[in-house]
Amino acid sequence: MPNHRNVLFIVTDQWRGDTLGCLGHPGPPTPNLDALAAEGVLFRSHFGQSAPCSPARASLLTGLYVMNHRVVANGVPLDARHATLPGRLRSAGIDPLLIGYTSTTLDPRQVGAESPGFREPAEPMDGFRPLAWFDELEFRNYFAWAAERGLTLPTDPSTLWRPAEGPPGPTASPSRIPAEVSDTAWSADHAISFLRGRQPNRPWLLHLGFYRPHPPFAAPAPYHQAVPLDRIPPALRGDLATEAEQHPLMAHFLATQKRSSYFEGAEGIVAPLSDAEVALTRRSYYGLIAEIDHQLGLVFAELRRTGQWDNTLIVFTSDHAEQLGDHHLLGKLGWFDQSYHLPLIVRDPDAAADAGRGRVVEALTEAIDVMPTILNWYGLPIPRACDGNSLRPWLHGETPTAWRDAVHFEYDLRGGWPRAGVPPLGLGLDEASLAVTRTAAWKYVHFATLPPVLYDLRADPGEMRNVAGDPAYAGLLAHAAGRMLSWRLKHADRTLTHLCATPNGLVDRTAAD
Repeated sequence: MPNHRNVLFIVTDQWRGDTLGCLGHPGPPTPNLDALAAEGVLFRSHFGQSAPCSPARASLLTGLYVMNHRVVANGVPLDARHATLPGRLRSAGIDPLLIGYTSTTLDPRQVGAESPGFREPAEPMDGFRPLAWFDELEFRNYFAWAAERGLTLPTDPSTLWRPAEGPPGPTASPSRIPAEVSDTAWSADHAISFLRGRQPNRPWLLHLGFYRPHPPFAAPAPYHQAVPLDRIPPALRGDLATEAEQHPLMAHFLATQKRSSYFEGAEGIVAPLSDAEVALTRRSYYGLIAEIDHQLGLVFAELRRTGQWDNTLIVFTSDHAEQLGDHHLLGKLGWFDQSYHLPLIVRDPDAAADAGRGRVVEALTEAIDVMPTILNWYGLPIPRACDGNSLRPWLHGETPTAWRDAVHFEYDLRGGWPRAGVPPLGLGLDEASLAVTRTAAWKYVHFATLPPVLYDLRADPGEMRNVAGDPAYAGLLAHAAGRMLSWRLKHADRTLTHLCATPNGLVDRTAAD
């Protein structure tokens, strides 16, 4: 066995945290991920820090809350001063490789404001060595690969994601793209090629990105029918009027979400989707998940065949999740759990992790914990500014005595790529955001100028009744607001706050911790 340590870091796009067979979900078959969970640890209550892609992935790859890295929307630059996972690994002699995308917009102070990269939705994060970049604007690299394998590209290649039969929209039909040349196959094919041609005795981290189950919601055959319609759970939603009354922002979402964002070529808005249309949408979504699981099985087999399985840490997760018709919404937005609850499976090959194999952790974990976990596994220091905590104790069968009892996520309303628009509801640019504190018992949503949202999760786990204005909950509302203020104070940027000048020189106050 080689004496170096590798990481296969699998990042999907828009995968809900409840959608795994090993969690008892009746939807897509995920045998390969279920087997991975049996050899590793499944974190059942794992949450991302934001949505959509750019802010979520910035937190994943810096270990910072959005309030610190400030990538508040797609297309917002990442400040070059922040430590990143690929940057830390590269400086330690580990090769950070990229298949897929990171949705990063580079700091214009480093590359110049006229850089052509700003005309794209994102570039690879600085520090990664791209093996195969999945550009999110015209999908040039993917379409070229598919054409080389015999796919005839129409004048408008985006129409390939429309149903093979019938009109655009929720469908029982597969997409027009054959599974063997799908974008999911593109990611897995490049990963397998890398594993076959790797350089011996050179440690690597491979960020293996999959575009799916991100919309358009149209799965290739045979995955489009991987799940029978009678096994698809119904959406969690009240009537439209009641949902809209929860909050002014909720009413705005329900009135403005466009179907074209989720179904290539569709018209109209999302909210009126019928139960049958939601079921078809979910079936396509589950089919995209089943396809990824199949392709991951091929990648895992190659990892074993090349003798790297026993020295490779495997991390499987997503950037954010998907409403999938719950609360009459699609996509990722707002404050509902469906947009932020993520899958996380970590398989540590070390003997020290044998005690944790097959474990399901119920404790609250966050995307910011992934970077420190990987650095910790490599034996590298975790940056002082990092907001997350290493998960290695959980992997080794331990239960940390002090662990968080709440998760936090944020969402911005000012708009991002490709429309850097005006915030809704008359909000100013710097007041168009929300922050969430969620415990096992309650969820609190704070706005700069809009009314708050509060849920009693024990009585209302579906988040159907906003009790922020109920006098009976005034005490909880005050407590929750105080908790959020304390969280922000504790996690404000602390890159240099542990240092202090003294008559004896610069003192590191963490040395006494």
